[in-house]
Amino acid sequence: MNRLTENKIVLITRKTRLENLIVRYNTMQQAKFYIEHAGGDFSDYINEDRQYKEVVAYIILSMETIAYVQVVDREFLPNYIFGKADIVIVVGQDGLVANTLKYLDNQPLIGVNPDPKRWDGVLLPFHARDLDKVVIEVFKKQRRFKEVTLAKVQLNDGQTLFAVNDFFIGQKTHVSARYIIHLNDNKEQQSSSGIIISTGLGATGWLKSILAGASGIAGNCSGEQTDLKQADIFKWDSDFLYYTVREPYPSKWTSASLVFGKIDSNHKFKVFSQMPENGVIFSDGIENDFLQFNSGTEAEVGIAEKKGLLVI
Repeated sequence: MNRLTENKIVLITRKTRLENLIVRYNTMQQAKFYIEHAGGDFSDYINEDRQYKEVVAYIILSMETIAYVQVVDREFLPNYIFGKADIVIVVGQDGLVANTLKYLDNQPLIGVNPDPKRWDGVLLPFHARDLDKVVIEVFKKQRRFKEVTLAKVQLNDGQTLFAVNDFFIGQKTHVSARYIIHLNDNKEQQSSSGIIISTGLGATGWLKSILAGASGIAGNCSGEQTDLKQADIFKWDSDFLYYTVREPYPSKWTSASLVFGKIDSNHKFKVFSQMPENGVIFSDGIENDFLQFNSGTEAEVGIAEKKGLLVI
């Protein structure tokens, strides 16, 4: 086959809800029985699965005339090695775009919405039929990008992890996390349900919900409306992060003053674990891709050297 380029297109896909149900219940018939017995509409799962697979098949067929296409399921992302000249196409929901970006190193990412009637797709500006034009323009460097700031955590043993939306630092179970938090020269021993560190892209997710909860609680306690809008001025390419401590518990041994703030080049942020076991750090909600964060481990969080590149 005569292709336009010898460069590679990496197509990132995910299992549909139907495929996950079949994995869980072994057969489609058993999955159907489970859903319908619970009062659900099984046809919705079938339609979603069919639509997604049709879009993926169309993309593979059309892109193979341009470049070699490698299809990678999301579960293999942590171990997949991307080439420097690869172009990455993600077909899924916004979360799959975020999960993919943190494994890239300046490769451009094109987000495709497989079902615009079903998904809003803030990070999925393109339809499958747009790709013939968009991909060629990307190869020719004629397409604009939007930069996305990534967060990076580095442990004192050399391990690193990146986040596109947010980091969670705490216990893997619903028990209190114990640690010492350092922000520049300020230090505080804390007990909480964990620390969330958010990027500009993640500002409309976990950070927004935390601020909404804090605002509601403060308003009800004071009898006045409290409006916390830090997330509204937090852009995707902002050169800072926000940290928030969830449910900090003040006691004789722990404090709760360093519970919200900015992390940037002038505000160094470190956390020292005091958890004998089950301490974890994971990013973007992917709990099975984590760093162990137990006693003796120090984590420094800051802006990553690399940026995510979203094709627009």
